[in-house]
Amino acid sequence: MTTHRRQSAPFVWEGVPTLAYKESDGTFRDVTRQVLSDAEHGQGTSLRYFEVGPGGHTTLERHEHTHVVIPIRGSGSALVVDRVVPLALFDVVFVPSWGWHQFRAAASEPLGFLCAVTVVRDRPLLPTAAELAALRADPAVAAFIRV
Repeated sequence: MTTHRRQSAPFVWEGVPTLAYKESDGTFRDVTRQVLSDAEHGQGTSLRYFEVGPGGHTTLERHEHTHVVIPIRGSGSALVVDRVVPLALFDVVFVPSWGWHQFRAAASEPLGFLCAVTVVRDRPLLPTAAELAALRADPAVAAFIRV
């Protein structure tokens, strides 16, 4: 078991591969992930580092498990439930159970963030047409989301 992960370059950790965010399905743009800790460490949680390229975004989704997200690089914004919030470095974002969420990087720089979740978790759900229409009823949310 690894007990220490050294950062070998900015936002790159020794022995941690940079992976695709998920299988390409057209719901996200320019996102990678690194799994810094998982079940092997016995904590019951997984700590991942996601990096969203300039102008990129994660998938608009929701699920039963919660997230705790801490931006540590660049700038961007997030939809959390029904509100768009600007992200500053080292803010703490709590994504509640079944809360819609999507993260977007600023056009000029990447957005990198740590994300803690439980090791055992459910699969995310994408919005139905009706749910998407309800989200888009708020002009700020409508302007923000990418699907």
